[in-house]
Amino acid sequence: MHSVDAAGLGIGDEHPPRIMGVLNVSEESPYDPSVYDDPGDAARYVDEELIGEGADIVDIGLESANKRFDVLSAKEELERLHVALDTIESVSGDAIFSIETRYADVAEAALSQGFDMVNDIAGFADPEMPTICAEYDVAVAKMASPPDLERPGAVRETDWAARKSPEWAKQAEYVDQVYEALKQNGLTDKTIIDPAFGSWSEAQTIEDDHETFRRLREFRALGKPMLVSINRKNFLGAIADRETDERLPVSLAATSMAVERGAHVIRTHDVAETRDAALIGKAFTDRASGADDGLSVSRLDVRSNRELRRQLAEFDIDPALADDWEMHLIEIGGLDSTARNRLSSIATGAVVRHVSDNETLLVGSTATVSEVATCLQAEEGHLERIGILLADMMR
Repeated sequence: MHSVDAAGLGIGDEHPPRIMGVLNVSEESPYDPSVYDDPGDAARYVDEELIGEGADIVDIGLESANKRFDVLSAKEELERLHVALDTIESVSGDAIFSIETRYADVAEAALSQGFDMVNDIAGFADPEMPTICAEYDVAVAKMASPPDLERPGAVRETDWAARKSPEWAKQAEYVDQVYEALKQNGLTDKTIIDPAFGSWSEAQTIEDDHETFRRLREFRALGKPMLVSINRKNFLGAIADRETDERLPVSLAATSMAVERGAHVIRTHDVAETRDAALIGKAFTDRASGADDGLSVSRLDVRSNRELRRQLAEFDIDPALADDWEMHLIEIGGLDSTARNRLSSIATGAVVRHVSDNETLLVGSTATVSEVATCLQAEEGHLERIGILLADMMR
């Protein structure tokens, strides 16, 4: 995992989780507590509610990214930039200032006048964006997105058959699409990846966000720090049946989990509370590493066969090597004596122990257990259903 230096702020595994507070200078933005059009009021908000509460980064948006609103042109964003510039000029606290934009011209204007980094919600759809960020040697958060300036985050609307291949598009799951969207148009040396949580298009579902969060650790295979923007998002509210103003507890729970799964920057409107939750997540994150006199050893963060396959593929190593990477201890319940005996005769490459009248332990490598699952699915009754459950578990 490569760390990123964002104007002196370290972002990566060896650094504390970083909190990105949000300021909007767009009158159409939907979340009122962060919206200001007066630089003086905005600066006070930044000093008191963001930096004062523990924000390391202040992300300033010139327009709402909500798909219900028309997309502003680069010219229209530039006409609003003076409010953001006047604001950061008036801030007394110390923070890294990020400009949220999809346009390279706006990014360059902001960087040349005091901003420290870029938050590109369109995933380098503007082909000049990575060049500008590299020229200014700044960190840039790149959100997963199709190559379309007017459709940020709409990963499902990408023509993957053309971008990859018809075969890939047919079998790819949503998380695979997000992963590939992050790779499209390249990554700079100081890129921070963002898997694009939220309702960016009508095609994206709450289940898509659930699966992305569950598989968040897979994005570590890209070797870049990760930003997540999950504060009060719909997919969290749906779990607890809470409206936006009641979603702080679920956001904090998810924040701790996100940090443990690999997030390095948390973008939020609730800075103080999110900072605390992120620190809890960091304190209970276990990533083995060691260093001595310029030498280092790190165990890559891999917890499943699928995550290992993703890592191996990025290193151009045959993903099939993942099949024997770990041993599994699986408890099987509900089988009668006949079915247990049949399981023992089928699972010849695994260890089978019948520890009680209703409990059987199956021990084996990924390849062995997967083979047992395949064989069981050819059986009938309970064994067939156990085979299906095992196969699903080993995905």
